[in-house]
Amino acid sequence: MIVVRNIHELRDTIAASCVTIGNFDGVHLGHQRLLALTCAKARKHDLVSVVVTFDPHPMTVLMGQKAPPFLTTTSQRLAFIEGQGPNVALVLEFTRQMAAQEPEEFVRRYLVEGLNLRELVIGYDYAMGKGRKGNFELLTGLGREHGFGVQRLDPVIVGGAVVSSTRIRDLVQSGNVWDARPLLGRFFEVQGTVVDGMKRGASLLGFPTANLTHEGVLLPKPGVYAVWAMLDGKALPAVANVGDNPTFGDTGLSLEVHIMDFNRAIYGQTLGVQFVQRLRSERRFESVDALKQRIGEDVQLGRIILASADAQMRLGPQNRDEVD
Repeated sequence: MIVVRNIHELRDTIAASCVTIGNFDGVHLGHQRLLALTCAKARKHDLVSVVVTFDPHPMTVLMGQKAPPFLTTTSQRLAFIEGQGPNVALVLEFTRQMAAQEPEEFVRRYLVEGLNLRELVIGYDYAMGKGRKGNFELLTGLGREHGFGVQRLDPVIVGGAVVSSTRIRDLVQSGNVWDARPLLGRFFEVQGTVVDGMKRGASLLGFPTANLTHEGVLLPKPGVYAVWAMLDGKALPAVANVGDNPTFGDTGLSLEVHIMDFNRAIYGQTLGVQFVQRLRSERRFESVDALKQRIGEDVQLGRIILASADAQMRLGPQNRDEVD
C-alpha cells in the first residue's frame, strides 16, 4: 500500500479510483467490511482502491483536551488498513480550515480532481464537511453531477448492537477486553517502546518486566491482564499490569509486561501488548512476599487462559504459527 500525505502527490497518477473515506479508529469489523467492499469494487471495475483518512483525528482538533483517547495510533491504523488490501492510503492533515470546508468543495478538490473518483463507498452514518452536510443524499447528488456512484453500507451488528469505535472504547475502558475482541476481529492492542522502569521486577519480585511508554494511548481499566506480547513478529505469552503499583506507593499510570519464560534485554524496542482477558483488579498487598505469591498465581492463570483455543483464534494465521 502506498501512503501519501498530500493530494498533489497523486495528481495525474490515478486514472480512475474507488474510494472510501473515514477516520477508521480501531479498524474494527465495520471498517473492515467497508475496506473489503472498496477493494472488491475496485478490482471488479479495474479501478485503484484508495482509502482517505485524517491525521490528527478530527476530534483532537475540534475537541482539544476533551477528545477521548483513541483505539489506535496513526501508524497502527495504517498497518491495519494495509492488511485489508487497498492500493493507496491518502492521509490528509485535519485542520479547522478543513472542518469548515463545504462538502461540495472537498469532493471536487480531493475526490474528483485529485483522485478521479468513479465509485465512492461510505459507512451507514458517514457525513463530511461543514456542519456534516455531506451525507449520503448530498453525495449521491454530487455523484450524478460529477459522474461517480455512491454505495452506503448497512451497519455491522454484533451482539445485538452496532459495531462502533465508541462501543469498543467503552468496553476497553471498563476492562472488558475479551468482549471487545469480537468487535475488532482481533485482540485490542497497545504498542509502546520498552524503557527503564523501577528495576523491581527481576531483582525484588523475581518476575522481570518490560515497562512501556503509553503517552496518548488508550489503556484498559487498571488491573492485571493475560496478554500476548508481540515482539519481532512473534506472539509471546505474558501478563501485564496497568496501574500505579499501590504496594510501592508509585504515582502515575504505568504499563508493565512480564513475558513468560523470557529473559532478554529489549530496551528501546517496540512491543505490542494484545489484551486477552482481565485477571483481577490492582490492589495493595501487605508485603512484598504476598505480592510475589499473587504474581505467581497470575502467571499460572495467564498460562491457562492463553493456552486455550479461544485465546489463540484471534491472533491471525501467521501469529498463531509463531506462538512461543
